[in-house]
Amino acid sequence: MNALPIIDISPLYNADEAGHLAVAEAIDRACREWGFFYIKGHPISAERIATLTDHAKRFFALPADEKLKIDITKSRHHRGYGAVATEQLDPSQPCDLKETFDMGFHMPADHPEVLAGKPLRGPNRHPLQIEGWTELMEGHYRDMQDLACTLLRAIALALGIERDFFDKRFVEPISVFRMIHYPPRQTATSADQQGAGAHTDYGCVTLLYQDQAGGLQVQNVKGEWIDAPPIEGTYVVNIGDMMARWSNDRYKSTPHRVISPLGVDRYSMPFFAEPHPDTEIACLPGCYDETNPPKYPSTTCSRYMLSRFAETYAYRRQGEAEPV
Repeated sequence: MNALPIIDISPLYNADEAGHLAVAEAIDRACREWGFFYIKGHPISAERIATLTDHAKRFFALPADEKLKIDITKSRHHRGYGAVATEQLDPSQPCDLKETFDMGFHMPADHPEVLAGKPLRGPNRHPLQIEGWTELMEGHYRDMQDLACTLLRAIALALGIERDFFDKRFVEPISVFRMIHYPPRQTATSADQQGAGAHTDYGCVTLLYQDQAGGLQVQNVKGEWIDAPPIEGTYVVNIGDMMARWSNDRYKSTPHRVISPLGVDRYSMPFFAEPHPDTEIACLPGCYDETNPPKYPSTTCSRYMLSRFAETYAYRRQGEAEPV
């Protein structure tokens, strides 16, 4: 019970249906038992990861006033730079010891949905100080969305729903690509301050690249915290709350946290796969019956995400954000 499964997803890129079924079955087991697993055999290259890591280190090394030119607290659509202690994932603990960069599906300022003021819709806010940043990040966002959709087709197969169920709902999604810098633990303001407090993710699935510093921990079914160490060439995948709602808790949204390592900086890059904001999140066919009725009321993607943001970000609770 103390080792997350590793699933080779390379069969999903071939035409053999038996291979697709085998991967779907492995994902189904992992989602039922853990809500967490590693994937290998994905198309994101080591060279791409190295380039992204270099850009992340360069960005987070900039002076604070340069990073705050794209301050996330001044954005209504939640894009840009989040300073240390901007987030509080565990309300019982101090604010998190991390700084972040968030981007999403780019919509220009004159897009009808942006002009209409729809939540979580707008242009990305990239730092202008680093040459090639925008092209790299926008291309990687598209590649990660493709990878997420490949996984979601396997999950649809596992759940017994239409293979393209999620594809239809992930057109112009609100998926988020995030870069995170965790300063060394000794920079914490108190002994209780963690890199990321215990939490579950908000969306459907999360795909996480983590560097070799370690620190990610996952809660097993006994409530024990176990390490999810970095494994070269893999992504850590976990189920988020929206998928738990869709599957009526057939798939677990598992608590996890980051304990900042001592003496070294930690860098990670999660991709949070989340559908179009108007998508209805309601119990899927086959995930309920008379003895197991739906546990959650129907909601929409944007309504659920905004409620969770309000719990996590002080600036969302206070309503101080100005449109940028």
